Amino acid sequence: MKFIPHLSYDCVIFGFNGKTLKILILEYHNTGLFALPGGYVKKNQSLQDAVNKGVEERTGLKNVYLDQFQIFGKIDRTDPEATRRILEANNKNLEKNKWMMERFVTVGHYALINYEDVNPKPDHLSDSIGWHDINKVPKLMMDHNEIVEKALEVLRNNISEKLIGMNLLPQKFTMKQLQQVFEAILGETLRRTSFQRKMLSLDILERHEKLFEGKAHKAPYLYSFKQ
Repeated sequence: MKFIPHLSYDCVIFGFNGKTLKILILEYHNTGLFALPGGYVKKNQSLQDAVNKGVEERTGLKNVYLDQFQIFGKIDRTDPEATRRILEANNKNLEKNKWMMERFVTVGHYALINYEDVNPKPDHLSDSIGWHDINKVPKLMMDHNEIVEKALEVLRNNISEKLIGMNLLPQKFTMKQLQQVFEAILGETLRRTSFQRKMLSLDILERHEKLFEGKAHKAPYLYSFKQ
């Protein structure tokens, strides 16, 4: 076998469409089963390389922001029957792939990407992959709902320290767009003046030209994160 036994990774891939925070979810062929994008680690491959390659294959993007946030290893987290259904639906040899039905410890990662840049692609066992509102995530396989909840918790706790917005926005953005990202992640409405004051006080933003879309005197400034 070319993969490291009993080790997998799962990714919560976040994107922001200008209004809501979304994640990518796979639907497996002819099963009605939903899951996070993930995969296995080859014996001649590092975990980070495996995750980077997996995210690139699902999104078409390289060099995205990735953070390893927790290992999930409950004794009963693996669902052999669901895996069997997936293999059978795709006419895979059960004996040859029985290792996939064994117990797995998975390493949870979250990725932050620009929604507009993504071209989602399902893996070879899936019918589709698509964006789902973070507040409308369907029932996922195994403990994947728990993985999503933990990823969102970590994301919220690190939103300021890791400058999360820079990976969910275009290179230049308005203060309103930045606030919308924070509100989508935190799930709450923020006061405009307080938010702007806080962001400017952090000295992490560089101000650029105004974005002229309507009346000139109402045009907002564009910002980018300082390198």
